[in-house]
Amino acid sequence: MKPAAFEYVRAASLAEALAALDHDDAKVIAGGQSLVPMMNFRLAQPARLVDINAIPDLNRIEDAGTHVVIGALVRHAQAMCSDLLAARFPVVAEAMAHVAHLAIRNRGSIGGSLAHADPSAEWPLVVALLDGEIVVAGPDGERTAAAEDFFVAPLVTDLAEDEIVVAVRLPVPPAGCGMAFDEMSRRAGDFAIVSAGALVRVEDGVFAQVRLALGGVGDGPVRARAFEDALVGKPATPQAIAGCLDFAVEDLEPESDLHASAEYRLHLVGVLSGRVLERALARASGSAS
Repeated sequence: MKPAAFEYVRAASLAEALAALDHDDAKVIAGGQSLVPMMNFRLAQPARLVDINAIPDLNRIEDAGTHVVIGALVRHAQAMCSDLLAARFPVVAEAMAHVAHLAIRNRGSIGGSLAHADPSAEWPLVVALLDGEIVVAGPDGERTAAAEDFFVAPLVTDLAEDEIVVAVRLPVPPAGCGMAFDEMSRRAGDFAIVSAGALVRVEDGVFAQVRLALGGVGDGPVRARAFEDALVGKPATPQAIAGCLDFAVEDLEPESDLHASAEYRLHLVGVLSGRVLERALARASGSAS
């Protein structure tokens, strides 16, 4: 199938893009890896497409000292190959290796992934795991939103129709943190049935900091706060991780669908959480030594 007729605007600046969005039915397009298939199947029929690929500075990866700024036009493959991100957030490259296939990683953008808000996508989970902020521009200027506020429901965000995702800000974690990501999908390149990301920091042989983010089990990325609280202060061992895994599924109510039952998803939460936490612990221990 082919898309319905639409008006095409290629914006040369952020101001021009925001002006073009002042329309009854306009959509932003960057990589188009989600939007174009939806248009081809007539699941989306915007009257106007606003192409933001020519806007300067939206494809930068910048070290801002206390945090790293990643522009919305940065492609998955670009993030995967970034030396700066590899040094500060090695979990990014590990997560990007699971994003679809090479052609999609080359064209798909970070901003597009966040705005599309698929609960199983890698970037929403990474931002939640790393306590990142999503930077949004609109007619009244810029604002920031934490992941827990930005992702409202599957494919729904708090992004207004006249706003554009312009960047992500990731705070640099303390030295000595270990990170890991893994997911389970039916086939390589498919969206995850369940995904998990972990960050740990060890001091004096105990867990000083723990983060666990999950995908595919809620309306958006889920931080396992009960698990994090339960593990902090415990001996930094695989046995301590295993002893707290019941907290990882606390309050989770995933849905069953044609890909997996709710029960299987909860099982995968335990398996993947244990896997990424043990890997993150090994990396944190190796960094500390």
